[in-house]
Amino acid sequence: MRIRAVSLAGLLAVATVSQGPAVAADGPMTVKIGVLSDLSGPFSDFAGRGSIIGTQMAVDDCLKAECNGMQIEVIAADHQNKPDVALSIARKWVDTEGVNVIGDVVVASIQLAVQSLARERQSFTVLFPGGVNALTNEDCSPNTSVQWMWDTYSQVAGAVKPLAKQGTSWFFLAADYAFGHSLQKDGTEIINAQGAKVVGSVRHPFQEHDFSSFLLKAQASGANYVAFANAGPYAVASIRQATEFGLWQGGQKAVALFLTLQDVKALGLKSAGGTQLTESFYWNYDDRTRSWSARYAEHWPDRRMPSISHAGAYSATYHYLKAVVASKSVDPKVVTSKMRELPIADDIVRNATLRPDGRLVHDTYLLQVKMPNESTSDWDVYNVLKVIPGSEAFKPMSESACPALKGRG
Repeated sequence: MRIRAVSLAGLLAVATVSQGPAVAADGPMTVKIGVLSDLSGPFSDFAGRGSIIGTQMAVDDCLKAECNGMQIEVIAADHQNKPDVALSIARKWVDTEGVNVIGDVVVASIQLAVQSLARERQSFTVLFPGGVNALTNEDCSPNTSVQWMWDTYSQVAGAVKPLAKQGTSWFFLAADYAFGHSLQKDGTEIINAQGAKVVGSVRHPFQEHDFSSFLLKAQASGANYVAFANAGPYAVASIRQATEFGLWQGGQKAVALFLTLQDVKALGLKSAGGTQLTESFYWNYDDRTRSWSARYAEHWPDRRMPSISHAGAYSATYHYLKAVVASKSVDPKVVTSKMRELPIADDIVRNATLRPDGRLVHDTYLLQVKMPNESTSDWDVYNVLKVIPGSEAFKPMSESACPALKGRG
């Protein structure tokens, strides 16, 4: 993979270019992909450079097959976790640089802002590897975007449904922004529906590092389960401090609503061992995921394994490119329609279909972090407790609040 640094509104940007020979007298069909991510902040391990790698792998694989003869360019920029910065980059890409599709787009406020821009312009497509449930519900834009690997509902449903038995009690420790709110809301609805009870909650500021006062409230609640509705280094810090605080010695149990492979590595199995969570991709699930992940790891000196965002960037990008080839168009409405028509089969997702609301439905996994003596290699961190069919993992479309499905947008 070739990488070069360029200037983009004073921000870090990287770009890779792959192209094949012309297929027509007037030149090859071209596609320009922008990866808009956190390249330097708290979610850079989860997304960041790894998502650029996943995207470029999809381009390279497609150029060897369906995309042979096309010209495809991948550029990337750091949104710095600021919606105004992200929108400035997105507008420049679309208005002056000819970007056809924007991918990755981590952080809820940025996702919602970019989705709004795509719905307004109707001139580019957005590929979300994951994000808040609103992206395919009340804020949906199915003609311009898709949500691929996970959403806040699927993260909660996989982890909470098996445990929220009638009579159990729950306490939420949630991040105080859209992502944490969505996890808490979806979790509360599931808990109440199953006859369990939420006995308390507390919200911490974004980028909080000291969770002692919040953990005291969780302990005082006496809840059977403490649900961590946060992400990235804040999920890592809060769970680590809960372990150091001795929260689990009294019989309370941790349920992580968004803990990723990279987070578990940062925590260490000694702190995270036994924690239950949901992920929609695990590198060590089967031979196909192991084979793809080994190829991904070749791009890192330390041979690191991919996150769900990295794998999702590959899967969503490759399927998008297949749809461009099949439809001979980069028009968002045409391409997203073709994405729904084409069968979805790769090394990342299983039993996948793309719904009219833009939500990819596929198998997800209920996982438990291994204890230190169970792990056999550096990245071997999960036991797969259960495969959750997409029909159970994702909110049914019959319950969707997507206005486009009701003819209102």
